Amino acid sequence: AWLVGEAGKEGVESSLGETFGLAYAGDSIVAILAGQLASIAASSRGPTGPFEMSVGFLILGGLLAATAWKENVAGGGNDSGSKPTIRDAVKVVKSDPKIMLVGAMQSLFEAAMYVFVLNWPPAVSKAVGSYFSKFATDASSAISTPYGTVFSCFMACCLLGSTVFGQLTSSKKVDKDGKSKAVSTENFAVGMLGLATLAMGSATLSIAGKLPKLLSFLSSPGSLLAILVSSLFVFESCVGMYFPT
Repeated sequence: AWLVGEAGKEGVESSLGETFGLAYAGDSIVAILAGQLASIAASSRGPTGPFEMSVGFLILGGLLAATAWKENVAGGGNDSGSKPTIRDAVKVVKSDPKIMLVGAMQSLFEAAMYVFVLNWPPAVSKAVGSYFSKFATDASSAISTPYGTVFSCFMACCLLGSTVFGQLTSSKKVDKDGKSKAVSTENFAVGMLGLATLAMGSATLSIAGKLPKLLSFLSSPGSLLAILVSSLFVFESCVGMYFPT
């Protein structure tokens, strides 16, 4: 909201799409490093280590926002004394069905995204334990899952997704005649949502261990682990595409 307001004041709204793409790419790079730091903190301080470390970064972020950001206020209507209300927002949504459709798409995708967030740790842990148990020296040997490293891999996929979005939708892509070769945001979103659906579907099948008969040769623990991890990587790449979209 702050960025959109500042862009409106400076008259550079047209660059917001590219800016959001770069922002999410940078966010992914930071998250990759955060995953590695979290692993180190968890190794030395236990499960609470990453949370303890995060306090310092939160304080640093608050200080940067307080000192480097200028305050901006949303512009009002024709009446300088009026302020937008929830009722005004509802009227705007009702007047343009496209806003409702975009909101529905966001809600449904982010619902799937948070289902992913809540379920990937136990799903990956179970698949890792099932495959690597044969390498354990005895039945009591614990098979640990490197959650920090897996998270960093997810964020690398997210970075890949946001980079793909930036490359395919860039307004700088033109042919010899000067016509734009960029993929429209709407078409890009359709492809991204379709790919995300396939990824979540294959991840679900691998977790359940119920692959189609044609793929029954992939029902071994190692194959199921590979399918699960690959599917989650593809879905996280779609998350990277989704945010700048």
